[in-house]
Amino acid sequence: MTAPQPLDFAQITRPRELSAELRDQLVDCWVRVINAGGAVIPRGLPMPPVRNDQADPALGRLVGALDPRRARMLIATAGGQLAGWLILRRDPHPLVAHCGAVNHVMTHPDFRGRGVGTALMRRVGELARQEMGLEQLHIAVRAGLGLEEFYGRLGWREIGRWPGGLRVAPGDDRDEVLMYLPL
Repeated sequence: MTAPQPLDFAQITRPRELSAELRDQLVDCWVRVINAGGAVIPRGLPMPPVRNDQADPALGRLVGALDPRRARMLIATAGGQLAGWLILRRDPHPLVAHCGAVNHVMTHPDFRGRGVGTALMRRVGELARQEMGLEQLHIAVRAGLGLEEFYGRLGWREIGRWPGGLRVAPGDDRDEVLMYLPL
């Protein structure tokens, strides 16, 4: 694995913090990841191929829910270019407020294989623990893409599966793998 240019990280914690230029880059990244076979297809988006005008409203819903106490976007850039991003959420209910969920983890296809995903996951663990006071993180991933192994190398543990819970295409059902990271 070759290292990219040094990564810079930024958080978006409120909708007004997202510039139009960065929003366009996030949508473009999301569409490219989905169309390359990535597992970050949210509810409401069609199966690939996806267009930017279809992904933009989904990004708008994610950004609209940002709040420093409950949901943050972590962005990685290299040389001023978007390299990857993810969402970190916490449920405010007292029974689970010590837990966070990581969603929409993606590395821009132009930066694949350069450690961006690893760096994002390490940084989100620090952010969750140090800034949000979280004690554990959860993630659900699609089986069949090597994601269980990737997250496992970073300390995540598989805690369960929904067998055949994700239908990628007719006749292509995959397990949804539930994973946990103690902080």
